[in-house]
Amino acid sequence: MLPTLEELGIGFVPFSPLGKGFLTGKIDENTTFDSSDFRNIVPRFTPEARKANQVLVDLLRKIAEGKRATPAQIALAWLLAQKPWIVPIPGTRKLERLKENVEAVAVELTAEDLREIDLAASKVTIQGARYPEDLEKRTGL
Repeated sequence: MLPTLEELGIGFVPFSPLGKGFLTGKIDENTTFDSSDFRNIVPRFTPEARKANQVLVDLLRKIAEGKRATPAQIALAWLLAQKPWIVPIPGTRKLERLKENVEAVAVELTAEDLREIDLAASKVTIQGARYPEDLEKRTGL
């Protein structure tokens, strides 16, 4: 899909660029969600899946420490570094998170940082489906 968008000059806005909060580094296998939280029914948010997928957050955290940034900022900076027509718009309910997300624009990832993230990500098989089966069918993918 991305090559077609590029060829046609169409921008792309990634949905939930912080993985429904997982890539912020504030969620782990022990996190409990409010009973009304949608993530309670998402297979990718079972404690087992969160534990297995934590390796990605650990990598983001490692790079973030060296950049004086947060894992969320590294995730957003990575997306921004992909193509100028890819524009993540993370949702937030808190002003402090909005400020944190905006500051991701100032995070400079080197070519080595990008290679490290891409290499690590290529070795991870994400555990858990994005949505429960009935909702996944509605995405058309």
